[in-house]
Amino acid sequence: MAIVQRPFSPRFGRAPFKKEAEHKINEKIRAVEIRLVGDNITPGIYSTKQGIDMAVELGLDLVEISPNAVPPVCKIVDYNKFLYEKKRKEKEIKAHAKKVEVKEIRFTPNTDEHDVEFKAKHAENFLKDGNKVRTFVMFKGRAIVFKERGELLLLQFADRLKDFATVEQLPALEGKKMFMTLAPKGKKK
Repeated sequence: MAIVQRPFSPRFGRAPFKKEAEHKINEKIRAVEIRLVGDNITPGIYSTKQGIDMAVELGLDLVEISPNAVPPVCKIVDYNKFLYEKKRKEKEIKAHAKKVEVKEIRFTPNTDEHDVEFKAKHAENFLKDGNKVRTFVMFKGRAIVFKERGELLLLQFADRLKDFATVEQLPALEGKKMFMTLAPKGKKK
């Protein structure tokens, strides 16, 4: 059994791996028949050889777009331009996607009514901006015996914001914190 070594690279000590192509192009397409689409051609079902010949004639590449279809869908395009357009579309979609942030508001079981109102106004602004609000009551030391007070505080807070939010998660105790999550109602203005 012979051991095959890769060529030596002075920087890494071995040859770098080549990245696998994202799509099958030209001769790498193994299907017998393909469904051909693209500009300057008549869409239809052709043999792979005919598709490659048409692509060569136009000076472009035959790219397998949908390999799982029967027969596979191929398109005659410039492969590098096709990849550039695809990346640009993905970047555009990502830029337009709304990023929902989760804002946190913290209470203690003994939080005063004025402080609750003050924090409710902040939560109202967060919800109007389309962000979720995660409120929690922090129990320190022996304050854990006032669990009911913490739950009541969170439910009153949710009731105060009922015009702007829906309760996504009811108050639940996790360790020394009692959490509640509020999601915005309607759309961002």
